[in-house]
Amino acid sequence: MASEQRLSISLSGVLVVFAAIATAIVGWQLRSLLLLVMISVVLACSIAPIVGWAEQYKVPRWVSALLTYIAIISTLVGVVLLIGPTVLDQLQLLVRQLPLLLRRTVTQLEAWLLVINDNRPDFTTQIFDQLDVQAIAAWAIRSTRQVALRSFNLTTDILGTLLSLVLAIFISGYMLADSRTLTANFIRLLPPPWNWRVSQSLPTIGDRIGSYIRGRFLVSATLALVTSIGLPFLGLKDFAIGLGAIAGVTNLVPFLGPLLGAIPALIVAIPLGGWPVLWVIVFYVVIQNIETYILDPLLVGNSVGVHPLYQLLAVLGGAQVLGIIGALIVPPWVAGSAVLLENLYLQPKLSEEETNLDAPRLAAGGLAEKVKTT
Repeated sequence: MASEQRLSISLSGVLVVFAAIATAIVGWQLRSLLLLVMISVVLACSIAPIVGWAEQYKVPRWVSALLTYIAIISTLVGVVLLIGPTVLDQLQLLVRQLPLLLRRTVTQLEAWLLVINDNRPDFTTQIFDQLDVQAIAAWAIRSTRQVALRSFNLTTDILGTLLSLVLAIFISGYMLADSRTLTANFIRLLPPPWNWRVSQSLPTIGDRIGSYIRGRFLVSATLALVTSIGLPFLGLKDFAIGLGAIAGVTNLVPFLGPLLGAIPALIVAIPLGGWPVLWVIVFYVVIQNIETYILDPLLVGNSVGVHPLYQLLAVLGGAQVLGIIGALIVPPWVAGSAVLLENLYLQPKLSEEETNLDAPRLAAGGLAEKVKTT
């Protein structure tokens, strides 16, 4: 009997392994579709509160979703048409002047070291002598281009990327318009008690994903605007709007984004020397603290619900695989997975442990009561 049980267990284990391998193979073949669905879910969760609010006034869900997307796309197109040419010109100017700016930065840093210590240590001399500014500039431009291409690697051309974006919007709109039916059909596939546990988790998952994305875009737009307005007063007028756009895009990535956004501004400011460098450093430190202690708690809050270390790992993993898009959409999906982990595993496990701990205590109490009555 024992041998038959061991045989059945090993057969079930083999079946599970083969099923996992088959699922992984199919998932890899459909990775572009899966990514499209992930983006669609994020978009749907982001505008779901607006659709829900409009539904209270008897507006059909598909109509409110359509009008919301039209308003968002119109706003983005208007912003691009308004400041897009200026941003593009300034970024092109920054790329063209990057080798010269890096050379001036190295020269300025070397001058500061000489002021601090007239006799430079040998290792600093070797470092400055071996720096290849042209190679560094080429590496920076190449790395930025690779990150941008990886961020849009659903397809290999611009037309395909636009088509994927249109598909993501269409799929998310369909999800919003028929969300109740889709959710009910998905829940019906699950056995009890998983069906009602997942059903209770879905609203929380949607709230976390949507609030995270909305908060990140609001924070990034605010910092882009503040940076574009503040830098001209610090002597960086020629690159202010372009550097503001860089700050806004990089701040979509939590933790690492503010640091990455400050590097181009420092490269532009250091050759100026003196007070501009100090003021630029102070400026970015101030806006970073405003983001960390005011904007993030106010606009993003605790929407992720995951330890910061796991958030950072999610950002790094998403950026490694999908570039900026991955760094943006992976953390909210991790937050949704954390809700499922909490409701499907941790809470039942904790309840079972508490029951197991209370059982001997209740049994002992019952025995004592029985002895007392006798």
